[in-house]
Amino acid sequence: MYQAFDLSGRAAVVTGGNGGIGYGMARALLAAGARVAIWGSDPDKTEQARVRLAAEGGAVEAIVCDIGEEKQVDAAFAESVHRLGRVDACFANAGVIGRPSPLVQMDYAEFRRVMRVNVDGVFFTFRAAARHMIDRGEGGSLVATASTAAVEGAARNSHYGASKGAVASLVRALAVELARYRIRVNSLLPGWIESDMTAGALGDEKFTAAVLPRIPARRWGSADDFGGIAVYLMSDASSYMTGEQVLIDGGYTKF
Repeated sequence: MYQAFDLSGRAAVVTGGNGGIGYGMARALLAAGARVAIWGSDPDKTEQARVRLAAEGGAVEAIVCDIGEEKQVDAAFAESVHRLGRVDACFANAGVIGRPSPLVQMDYAEFRRVMRVNVDGVFFTFRAAARHMIDRGEGGSLVATASTAAVEGAARNSHYGASKGAVASLVRALAVELARYRIRVNSLLPGWIESDMTAGALGDEKFTAAVLPRIPARRWGSADDFGGIAVYLMSDASSYMTGEQVLIDGGYTKF
């Protein structure tokens, strides 16, 4: 193993680590030697994910948390530190997809539902992680999962696009603010990835016929496509990288 990618002795929190991209991240981090706490709002799904990950080896904890609730996030982070001993990296990955709607017909409650998780949740999570990392004085890595919707026009999904654009902007601001504490902050912009969240769209023949030909890689992304970047961003190999947006979309935004 390239020595810089060895995560032995380090620990990470992955929100939404019970499925999809978060699960792929957690799986790779464990394989690289890290201890990991996965967070999820569904107790059964989160525990089942923990069991599957533990079966592959490594130290993994499962914590139930609704990241849209400030007190739950603070409590979950404190519990993560208690179980892991420390947190060197925090992946704010959990999110919700918007229900497609034209702006003029969109209900404010739906707009707030998306913002509550995708923006407030990242804010609460990163704030808790930054406080811990600053107090420890050893630096760390914060990684947010945004979306290609942050840089493209998400028609009929303006609430989702706005939430992910906010996350990307938050990351840039925090990268500058937290650099003095040796805390790196970066964002990931996934394209169309196979997951429970995207199952409806990717299972629609009309959607597939319109979108798949626009992806140069000619396939949907998978959870495992995010393992390598997770290890890299937690490792010493990325010690000089901060404030960046990493597109992982099979070339979708380039075509």
